[in-house]
Amino acid sequence: MSNKLGIKELAQHLDISIASVSRALHNPNRVSKDMRERVQAAAKELGYKQNTLASSLRTAKTRNIVAIIPDLSDTFNAGVIRSMEDAAAKRGYSILFGDSQGEREREIRYGELIQGKRADGVIFFSSTPPFPEETLQSDNFTVPPMVNSCEVMIDSGYKIKGQSIPYVTINNIEASKEITEHLIQQGHKRIAVITGDPSTPSVKQRLQGHIEAQQMAGIEHSSSLVFEGDYTIESGQKLAHDILKLKHRPTAIFCMCDESAIGCMHTLKENGVRVPQDIAVAGFDDIRFAQFSTPTLTTIAQPVEEIGRRCSELLIDIIENKSIKEKRVVLPHKLVIRESTRIPN
Repeated sequence: MSNKLGIKELAQHLDISIASVSRALHNPNRVSKDMRERVQAAAKELGYKQNTLASSLRTAKTRNIVAIIPDLSDTFNAGVIRSMEDAAAKRGYSILFGDSQGEREREIRYGELIQGKRADGVIFFSSTPPFPEETLQSDNFTVPPMVNSCEVMIDSGYKIKGQSIPYVTINNIEASKEITEHLIQQGHKRIAVITGDPSTPSVKQRLQGHIEAQQMAGIEHSSSLVFEGDYTIESGQKLAHDILKLKHRPTAIFCMCDESAIGCMHTLKENGVRVPQDIAVAGFDDIRFAQFSTPTLTTIAQPVEEIGRRCSELLIDIIENKSIKEKRVVLPHKLVIRESTRIPN
């Protein structure tokens, strides 16, 4: 075989059509398992490498995706990123990750990759698409393939020109309600909350679920027990100090992310406060460290790998104009009860 082995030569070698080889390499879900394995094995054996430039010129596609994430170093986001990239690679796409640090200007800059035709679609983790408002309202704006993750308002989502943006998320309201109900069942009536950015839909939803659970139990919600954090260990540490200064301390603290909860427990321990005997602590996300903290952390488990995989698969299906059965994907969560809220017998 020539060193310039192309898809035509690969098809001739296998004695099948070029279209079948192309589907097996670029849209493997459209061919049988036997065909897919046969083509991929032959491609590996013969040293076939896709000519991505030629392919993009033929299809007007770059086979690149932009994923805009507020914090690439965040433990929860890292799990989503890994599964997102794996799923995209299986479909022959590469992901360009942009760390927006929660700044609108950075989001818009990464969105320019789409407008400049350097990527085929975008996955974004903020509440607003990564384009200037005047662009979104322009009659000349063509809505590109987009998928939103984790931040949408479940009932409505975000619409551009009447089009709803597909999303992948969990039901933050129900998840927050469930973990608050658990704390109430443990006898807690005075529960402090450490939030993330209060302007984001996910934080609004989690606070809504917390308040609804209190109302259902006949407990009056107090805004003085809500402390604004930023989903970091450091904010959990700092705000726990503020909570300990309260004249009437809460008996439980609900942190809207696990990193904040771990930081919170560190401060409580430093100040001689026992968890959960003196103050119970609950988190959200079920990051890997939650099961290894001291005490182990009660939390809401999000399906991290499935979130990443479904984001990539949904966006690629949109890019490839495939029939989409489900554009509003709400994945299941799970309450994981551990030592931080369960008083030992």
